[in-house]
Amino acid sequence: MPAYTTELVTDEEEFAALAPVWGRLYRRCGTATPFQSHAWLHSWWLSYGRRGRLRLLLVRSGGELVAAAPLMAVRGPLPALVPLGGAISDYGDVLVDDEHGERAVAALTEGLEAVARTALIDFREVRPGGAAERVYERWHGPRRRVSDSVCLELPAVPMDELVARLPSAKAQRVRAKLRKLTALGVERQVVRGDEVDPALRRLLDLHRLQWQGRKVTGEHLQARFSEHLVRSVGPMVRSGDAVVTEFRLDDDVVAVDLTLLSHRLAGGYLYGAHPRLRERKADVAVMLLDACCEHSRDGGRGTLSLLRGNEPYKHHWRPEPVVNQRLLLARRPTAPLMSAVVCDVAARRRGKELLRRWEERKDAAADGGHTAHQGGERRAGGGGS
Repeated sequence: MPAYTTELVTDEEEFAALAPVWGRLYRRCGTATPFQSHAWLHSWWLSYGRRGRLRLLLVRSGGELVAAAPLMAVRGPLPALVPLGGAISDYGDVLVDDEHGERAVAALTEGLEAVARTALIDFREVRPGGAAERVYERWHGPRRRVSDSVCLELPAVPMDELVARLPSAKAQRVRAKLRKLTALGVERQVVRGDEVDPALRRLLDLHRLQWQGRKVTGEHLQARFSEHLVRSVGPMVRSGDAVVTEFRLDDDVVAVDLTLLSHRLAGGYLYGAHPRLRERKADVAVMLLDACCEHSRDGGRGTLSLLRGNEPYKHHWRPEPVVNQRLLLARRPTAPLMSAVVCDVAARRRGKELLRRWEERKDAAADGGHTAHQGGERRAGGGGS
């Protein structure tokens, strides 16, 4: 049996130099998502990391990297080790070489227990079936599992099969929208690797334009996000972990889409679309999903993920809601930190539920008042006639 050694890397230059071996491990981990690729994580660190906080736990066997936990130390509100990738990453996880299986998991778990002396390990946004769940099962100390964000998922099938899953009337409307796109002359083209950087800048420009004057995710407008996206996606396209698609109308680029790819899933991450498309009655959501279906079925992927968010428009396609997990791991001395996080999660949920009920009552009261007002107008009209 090969020996397993663990190493804690805290140096940024060493992180950069890990790209080749990290890439080989990523390919050998069937549960990996694009958010665990070296290009994504290292670029994220350059944009969002804080000096002195890097914590990469590596497991090697015979000199080869067989497991890795990409973490960062945070000090507030509680001391914790959290996954690299932050809020702009839809999935967080560790990497484990499938061929080394439970032996690598055991070594990684032992290493995590050693580095968690004074800090809680807080794995956020773990997709069900992720490698971090195997660490959780082996953990000897206090542990808790709570729900995290909802991701909506579709089967990775051609567009006509997705449409066939819809009720008849809705399916007919989608087919009509696809014909409309063809009649308008909307053309799409996958961007080559050497043209990715300018295409991503066009994506961000269009994204800013489409949300002008409306509520938008503020981070997407920040320079650090733009730098991260341009820096990370080019290498990911060249390695097959991302695809950028441009949509043209009358020879002008009117939309750009970024889809991220891994062994098992494709995820539509971000797009930008010119308002001109909607002015021409083009359904942007249908256009993007049609392209994403093409990307998702290549390579034997089973899932087309709409990623985080429970927006109503996503439910038009009858997706399956899949709840990410938040896995909390502690040692005996840090168990109170875990309890504090669990209490905070419960309090936030109660707050959201109370807010939802209050908004529902407010809407119901507004609807009731509006109905009564309309009824009074009808009665007045009847008496006058």
